[in-house]
Amino acid sequence: MTLLIDHAAPTIATTVIAGVDTHSQTHHVAVLNAVTGALLGDRQVQATEAGYRQLTEFVASFGLITRVGVEGTASYGAGLSRHLRAAGIDVAEVIRPKRAVRRQGKSDPIDAVAAARQILTGETLPVPKDCDGLVEQIRVLLTVRRSAVKARTALLRQIKSLLVTAPDPIRVRWAHATSTDDLITALAATRPHPATHDVAAATNQGLRHLARRYQHLALEIADLETDLTQLVDAANPALRAAFAVGTVTAAQLLVTAGDNPDRLSSEAAFAALCGAAPIPASSGKTTRHRLNRGGDRQANAALHQIALTRLTSDPNTGLYVTRRRAEGKTNREIMRCLKRAIARQMWHVLVHPEPVPDTTAFRQQRQHRHLTLQNVADSLGTCPARISELERGLRPNAQLANAYQRLLNLA
Repeated sequence: MTLLIDHAAPTIATTVIAGVDTHSQTHHVAVLNAVTGALLGDRQVQATEAGYRQLTEFVASFGLITRVGVEGTASYGAGLSRHLRAAGIDVAEVIRPKRAVRRQGKSDPIDAVAAARQILTGETLPVPKDCDGLVEQIRVLLTVRRSAVKARTALLRQIKSLLVTAPDPIRVRWAHATSTDDLITALAATRPHPATHDVAAATNQGLRHLARRYQHLALEIADLETDLTQLVDAANPALRAAFAVGTVTAAQLLVTAGDNPDRLSSEAAFAALCGAAPIPASSGKTTRHRLNRGGDRQANAALHQIALTRLTSDPNTGLYVTRRRAEGKTNREIMRCLKRAIARQMWHVLVHPEPVPDTTAFRQQRQHRHLTLQNVADSLGTCPARISELERGLRPNAQLANAYQRLLNLA
């Protein structure tokens, strides 16, 4: 009896998952069977485009790739994540293994297998940010600006310290500087004796060098903020048009959300990401919540800055604070609630941005109705300079623009 074998019969493709332990120079990948969890193989590749291709081909050689877990998708694994997503492969951001898992030892193969097993367990893993769009450009410039601001602050402290210990004639000369800008401008314009002359000359030379360095950093920061403004307006015009959201705060919120803000499934998830979600802190008869001190602290600082601005300039925020204080909330608890409410609003603006009113024609419409800047400012409860900035598009504000449009329609 002869058995006939049909070689054309379809076979069930093996589905596989992979985990990658990333480093600056090399990546180590482990491949598991997506059904049984058996280890199929592991390999180390270079952290280069050629290495990424080798890694992808190695994983695909075992079967159909279901998902790849990558450690550090925003750092060492950024390049690999971009390569995998471009190839149409689902990428998940893998969290560092827990200490209990590490008791079995630590090595690149062990960490790669642990990363793959996190996917196998069905844990809800974060969707990594896209790092190849406008927001990535914003992130780079924002990082550079942050370091420049830090350096400028350190320079100002150095100048003030030198003035404290400077010889009496120098201290007396600069004791009555009206502002920091005036002090820096005057120090940069001095022409002291050579530093080798005496202590006073060395001090004056040092102050001039520091002042000129401060001016250079100020120009650098201004240039960066100009570029950031253009990128933020291109990425999400509605964000900078939200009340009390400036260029830097908008840039930080965009960086936190990433080029794919739809990865934030809900406003609660965004609030937790920003460290603005309340955490239960109850004990015994006390029932309360406190601020979350985790999450993205830069995003939390951006929410805090928005809250501070609204506290001083938004009547509705003032009413909210009054109501909360009447409920017995402390100032810290009120700030927590306010930042949570702002996070909710910012999520909607990031994920579902609305069209920003076009203010380019406001000036012509106002002049056609024989209204002055002062007339409009008085009607809207603001200052003429703010209306002028809105008309020229320097400081967009959707709330003020809508009120201005209604005023023009009624005039």
